Amino acid sequence: MVVEKLSLTCDRLVSHRQLACCRSHCGVPSRDKDLRVYNHTDIEQKPLLLTGHHGDISAMGFGKGSKPVLLCSASADYIIVWDIELCQKRTREGKVAAGTVIGTSLGEVVQLSFCFSDERVAACSGATVYILSSKREEVSSVLTGHLGPLTAAEFCPWNKEILVTIAEDRTFKVWDLKTKSAYYQSFVLSASQLLSVFFLEESRQLITGSTDGQVWCFSFHNDHKCHLVTSMDIQKMQKRHQRHQETVSQQAGGAAGVMHGTQPDTDEVETSKPVLSMALCHSFTDTDDERKRETSWLCIGSSDGLYLVDLATSELLAALYFKDYPNLSIALAGSWSISPGWDNNMVCLVSSLFTPCVVLLEVSLRDLLGKTWSPGEGPSVIPSFPPSLESPLNAELKKKEPNHPRKRGGVKEHPLVFHSKVKSSGYTISPRRTMFSPKMAVQKTPCSTKASKNRNYPADSAAPSIPHIDLSIAKKPVYCIQYSGDGKQILCGLGDNSVLLYKSSLTANPAAYTGHDKAVSSVSWSHNRQCWLSASEDQTIRVWPCGRPEPAITMSGDMFSKPIRGAQFYYLDKFLLAASGHSLNLYLYNLDSTRDDIKRYQQRSVVKLAQRFETTSATDITALSAINDFFSYIVLVCGSDRSIQVFDMNKGKVASELPDAHSRVIHCVTQNKGSMFSTQAPDSYNLFLTSAVTDGVKIWDLRTLRCVRRYESHLNRCHPCTSAISPCGRFIASGSEDNCAYVYDIRSSSYLHKLQKHSDTVLSVTFNPATPELLTGTLDGKLRLFQPSGGACLSDDTSAAVHSVPGVVV
Repeated sequence: MVVEKLSLTCDRLVSHRQLACCRSHCGVPSRDKDLRVYNHTDIEQKPLLLTGHHGDISAMGFGKGSKPVLLCSASADYIIVWDIELCQKRTREGKVAAGTVIGTSLGEVVQLSFCFSDERVAACSGATVYILSSKREEVSSVLTGHLGPLTAAEFCPWNKEILVTIAEDRTFKVWDLKTKSAYYQSFVLSASQLLSVFFLEESRQLITGSTDGQVWCFSFHNDHKCHLVTSMDIQKMQKRHQRHQETVSQQAGGAAGVMHGTQPDTDEVETSKPVLSMALCHSFTDTDDERKRETSWLCIGSSDGLYLVDLATSELLAALYFKDYPNLSIALAGSWSISPGWDNNMVCLVSSLFTPCVVLLEVSLRDLLGKTWSPGEGPSVIPSFPPSLESPLNAELKKKEPNHPRKRGGVKEHPLVFHSKVKSSGYTISPRRTMFSPKMAVQKTPCSTKASKNRNYPADSAAPSIPHIDLSIAKKPVYCIQYSGDGKQILCGLGDNSVLLYKSSLTANPAAYTGHDKAVSSVSWSHNRQCWLSASEDQTIRVWPCGRPEPAITMSGDMFSKPIRGAQFYYLDKFLLAASGHSLNLYLYNLDSTRDDIKRYQQRSVVKLAQRFETTSATDITALSAINDFFSYIVLVCGSDRSIQVFDMNKGKVASELPDAHSRVIHCVTQNKGSMFSTQAPDSYNLFLTSAVTDGVKIWDLRTLRCVRRYESHLNRCHPCTSAISPCGRFIASGSEDNCAYVYDIRSSSYLHKLQKHSDTVLSVTFNPATPELLTGTLDGKLRLFQPSGGACLSDDTSAAVHSVPGVVV
């Protein structure tokens, strides 16, 4: 997993000096004023000695390019750039290696950084950053503005005229090198100073870390204004990772197989984990079609080890602790320099915190990640075999046979005909010559033409972002909204105990349904669109046939001991699912559609409990989701202990469980259900969303029960704002408490559109299954309908989020 390739003893401590390491070479201070450059591929080779500084070397760094390999070193007197190949050539010729002086007497330089073309160097000294030419002694810019000493600077990889600096004043600045002015200054991020900064070119994001182990990720748009995407705490990520590994080991059949770095030490003192250095590590895996797919993670070097973080999910994938490797020459790190190596390896140059020692480590990603690369073979939403004979899904509702009582006495048999004459059946009449005359000119109705036009969901449509309709429906919150399967009708569950039924155009007056005594918490359409149900805080469920003002089934409070946290149709309308307390109830039902005006309030329909399932550890259910559009055995349940439990209804038990899925209780779980008008990759249906107050939205893969990506740009601090996945599987919408709704591209944690100008908190969101439209409901009882802007299209990629899971190929 980790190999110590080189261990060097220095003349004095170098724990807080910037070290230099690239893919092929590393630089180490020697006798304070000199440099020794080692070749990674051949450690036995004599190191290259570089002399020229008159003062102690305080910082060094390699260039971004591979040819030529440039090294910059700084001391109080000079800043020198060395061409490694040229210096090696001069040494072989018996000459003294010489570099180019690019700066003189700039003070104590604490950090050096090359631009991505290696043409310029940024040198941080005090509260000033100097922009120097790498080829000659020339200062092109002098930038000042921070209130404290600078700690790091980094050039933007896609725009060489942009520089980002961080300082001890706990802020970062974005500089325009053309105008020599600051584009943007951040707010104070933490109580501790910022130590490192890093750019992600692929997602165009800026990452910075502090001494107390906090990491912030900002989106970096063309307007150079940074928006916070996510924030992470290394210590909290480590604890979640340990709990997850313990759960995995227990499910595997024993705690003896716990991996290195996952077993907590009871005698360990909790300390902060400073973000000393960051780098992007890559791994290349072979797929079935012999192509290599690249996966990237963020490497964070801290005082106690190396952490691999998945930025998409803000979760820790693996950790390498020095304490687990007593043979290493280092116990605590003072500084790091991390570089991608060869063959899925990383090369790290680490200095000891308390001893004058520097070590060169080679870390194998395959060994460090281990089981993280291989996806688990967990349950799938789409079943691969029919239900078993003992399955609860085979339950049937016995229909009562009509019982006709026998009459005592009287005439038992009656003649069929009471007349003396019976009209002839017509057998003696001559047959007709013309049987029928077919209608040749049949015109189609306009409605059938309209339905054929809307048959396919546009897979390449842009996300809905243009407001189309604003409608005020009540002065109470809109807690839940849902389209019918054909996208022609909308159910709205309100806080005034009623349900409104709209047409999708939102133009005609709605049909109002009353009967609940408290706010309506959930609504659900049946698959055949002949009926729908509503659940309320009054512990009742009502099933309403379409076009009827009274419910056909009323499941009253004596059937449920606690409030209903979720209710819906299931298994192609065969069952009703209801979650109350720690019980998941599966009901069989039969709707009686006959009408009797005299006894219309007497319930003729039948409902019967098929089976009751209980959650593990008897935790109360807070959210429920299942697919009703096709046969599926999977039911997702979220508990008050912040867990996600996957019920296999075919086996009648919990198939898998994920503890501590969020930092708060999950109030919404939404599956990728698609629609009858769109098609997606089969593996895409295994994705589902969860939402929790103060913890954003997470998207999960059911097969591995691992978080795939995290979305935190919206604001959710107290209200149960819901989330939804578009029918095409490319967009995610979420409500927010800043009077906006947010639309995300499923492949990016940065929001795609911020739908502003809502009158209050956006509680509920839903997509139209037939057309690319988004409907939002607010806390003050208003609906807004959004449509896509014309002409903007995205790539048709329905399995994009699945590719984010390491090792999964669709």
